[in-house]
Amino acid sequence: MSEGKELAGKVAVVTGAGRNIGRAIALELAAAGATVAVNARRTPGEIEAVATEIERGGGRALAVLADVTDEAAVGRLAKTVGEKFGRIDILVNNAAVRRETDFEAIALSEWREILSIILDGAFLMTKACLPWMKAGREGAVINIGGMAGHLGAKRRPHAIAAKSGLVGLTKALAHDLAEHGITANCVVPGLIDTVRGGGTSVQPGLHAHLKPLAGRPGKPAEIAAAVRYLAGPGARFVTGQQLHVNGGLYMG
Repeated sequence: MSEGKELAGKVAVVTGAGRNIGRAIALELAAAGATVAVNARRTPGEIEAVATEIERGGGRALAVLADVTDEAAVGRLAKTVGEKFGRIDILVNNAAVRRETDFEAIALSEWREILSIILDGAFLMTKACLPWMKAGREGAVINIGGMAGHLGAKRRPHAIAAKSGLVGLTKALAHDLAEHGITANCVVPGLIDTVRGGGTSVQPGLHAHLKPLAGRPGKPAEIAAAVRYLAGPGARFVTGQQLHVNGGLYMG
């Protein structure tokens, strides 16, 4: 194994990987030596650009469009990646929608949409990738949570409920997957400097009232570094945990 390539020979799947935190995670896992399947629901140009960036850096990558709420599409994604590369070792459930809506204005359809992307997506992706991950016996499922799920916030009950559910799912998976040598953990980002949907840098209302001890917002690369650690050989004794990366804003 080359120095700094602790994930050489491993195959990772990262959902919601076309931009921001997901993109940073895909690039970081590739830098660690992993082959990376870069997923998004409907932005082929973005995930192809990430895959190309990985390949130009000497890595291997595959851009795969799939809606994580569609069980058949998720099954095809896992089958495509598993058959092409012969294995799946790392799954990062990052796909999410960060929408703010007044509680009284949230329709049941919107409630179900947000929960489905974040929570159902993690369930379906883990289930579909599991047969491949069990074969390797050194797998890692890493869910990307949200600090609002711990602090609460206005106008985001659907996202907060879903992100809180990810914490419970993580703990359950840690129990269910341990016998197969698979760890399950949750990385919880704090206030991260990202571009929102539509290309805007406008941040959620929660961000205006909170100041990290570090004195600045975090960077996507700092979340990606935490994911790399949990995916690597140095974290094989870490499972069922929440790793908060927030500059001291919330101490879990």
